[in-house]
Amino acid sequence: MSTITADIDVNVPVRTAYEQWTQFESFPEYLSSVEKVTQLDDTMTHWVVNVAGTRREFDARIVDQVPDDHISWRSVDEPRHAGRVSFVPGDEGTHVELSMEWEPEGFVEKAGATLHLDDMAVKRDLQRFKEFIESRHEPTGAWRGEVHGGVTEPSTGAAGDAGTSSAARTSTASGTPGPRSDDVRGDDPDLLV
Repeated sequence: MSTITADIDVNVPVRTAYEQWTQFESFPEYLSSVEKVTQLDDTMTHWVVNVAGTRREFDARIVDQVPDDHISWRSVDEPRHAGRVSFVPGDEGTHVELSMEWEPEGFVEKAGATLHLDDMAVKRDLQRFKEFIESRHEPTGAWRGEVHGGVTEPSTGAAGDAGTSSAARTSTASGTPGPRSDDVRGDDPDLLV
């Protein structure tokens, strides 16, 4: 199992950084290994990624999400993948902290993990996220619902926030519902990163 951690400061409010991260279908714009993410429902997404020339598809479920604080996910099947992104208010914006665990397969992926090439790729992707959101100054959409134990709960956010269904998700860029990401191999909270 390979563990990757990275962080970056972005010069936008916590709400802006968080809401952009709820737009999973926009991930290919700034995450280099992600070819496509399809939002299936509030907690389930389908991913197509290309890591070291190896194309993979998998489903991931959001297992825990609190607006303006964090999103945790876990893959449903192989390849094993789990992660957590947190948003911390800072002096001049938001400190974004990302932690992921994944199971490298094949020689190239295992060598890349050993040489920490995956760490460098994630740091570059966070830099691309920073450039993306700072150039826009607003998210491409938002989803303000909460998820605990893989179950969507009613929003406790401020008035005017989007509700908890996919249909309530907003997207200011394309008019389509925004995506979400998280994956579960069960409801064991100890498996979260």
